[in-house]
Amino acid sequence: MSPQRIRRLKYACYTANISMAVVSNLSPVLFLTFRSLYGISYSLLGLLVLINFVTQLTVDLVFSFFSHKFNIPKAVRLAPYLTIGGILIYALWPFVFPSSVYVGLVIGTVLFSAASGFNEVLISPVIAAIPAKDPDREMSKLHSIYAWGVVFVVIVSTVFLLVAGSENWQYLALFFVIVPLASALLFAGAEIPRMETPEKASGVLEQLKNKTLWLCVIAIFLGGAAECTMAQWCSGYLEQALGIPKVWGDIFGVALFAVALGIGRTLYAKIGKNIGKVLFFGAVGAAACYLIAAISPFPVIGLLACAFTGFCVSMLWPGNLVAASDRIPHGGVFLFAMMAAGGDLGASVGPQLVGIVTDTVMTLPDMTEQIGMKAGMLVGMLFPLIAIPINLYMWKKADG
Repeated sequence: MSPQRIRRLKYACYTANISMAVVSNLSPVLFLTFRSLYGISYSLLGLLVLINFVTQLTVDLVFSFFSHKFNIPKAVRLAPYLTIGGILIYALWPFVFPSSVYVGLVIGTVLFSAASGFNEVLISPVIAAIPAKDPDREMSKLHSIYAWGVVFVVIVSTVFLLVAGSENWQYLALFFVIVPLASALLFAGAEIPRMETPEKASGVLEQLKNKTLWLCVIAIFLGGAAECTMAQWCSGYLEQALGIPKVWGDIFGVALFAVALGIGRTLYAKIGKNIGKVLFFGAVGAAACYLIAAISPFPVIGLLACAFTGFCVSMLWPGNLVAASDRIPHGGVFLFAMMAAGGDLGASVGPQLVGIVTDTVMTLPDMTEQIGMKAGMLVGMLFPLIAIPINLYMWKKADG
């Protein structure tokens, strides 16, 4: 493959990851807008996030067991068109069917979440299949692009809604169609390398007996939970538990968290080595940040702890992909699908568990919303805390 073709394929993968950042953060950014304009309940708004992750998880599991049935290059090229279709339905449905806005949001979410599932399963093995001097750093660079994509989405959305008004949110969604459109054009002329898949379902069952595989899946489950719990809860936590206004919570909470996430992944892409050591200390740092955010009486300290969590968890998802591909070198698409399923499950379970604990504590006698949020944050600390001994074991095993 020529250097020009490699460059085009990498750019296609990068824009695919930015597309994932767009669709994963579009609904949370617009929650209050949907609430005020259409009267959609909080439980239905939360259901959009659940639909997003469940759809991605379903795609992950289908690819885990039936990747040999798919034409991988066609699946890679299909994903941007699904994203475009999903965003268009999401944005235009209220114009066409104003009496059933939520139906359009659900249909759009299912479509672009399926696209994210395709991207999550396939983009990492595409990058892994490209010849490179340091594949670990290439993987980290790919995932750093996602983090910078989140920063882009949050800042553009916050500024747009402040300037243009929340009633014009559809134009914001339509603007983001530019990203998957660029991805579709880049993939159209790109040469996609061959990737390994099990020849039949029995090959999948054989790989499922690998204990190392399950240890890697557990590790990325915990990493995904540690990352996404703080990513989804830091804005609300800063506002409700620490008394920081929402607009500043979004900019200095969500955006700073994403910036720290991007810095951590970019640094590893430039100078990183010894992924086992990075995963161990990342889990230690994340657990400490969760604890500080939960118990600190000073809002600024709590805000900084929430933001710095992004740096600590930055490699807990992509780093576990790197570690898994090192330990299971011929896992191919199946391995990445299983890891994506583990990460997505953690991303679903973590925030949901924190929400359940927060609601439960708030209903107890003499308990306030602030105490409930702090209790939820302490529960969030459990994910990186449990990851510490697992990452230590895997690090020492790899070195030994």
